[in-house]
Amino acid sequence: MREHDLSTAQWRKSSYSSGASDNCIEVADNLGPVVPVRDSKNPDGPAVIFSADAWAAFLATLKA
Repeated sequence: MREHDLSTAQWRKSSYSSGASDNCIEVADNLGPVVPVRDSKNPDGPAVIFSADAWAAFLATLKA
């Protein structure tokens, strides 16, 4: 498994988030070829890492 440096990640919550701290994910889309996703309730916990292409395909599928 490859480690990714997330120290420069600029995390944001979805615009669909209620703003409450429960049941939210955060995404950092400023890291080029990878898009990490984490649980907002556990910001120091693990992140799921997607390739930027896979993340774009996922979003396109949701919007379709």
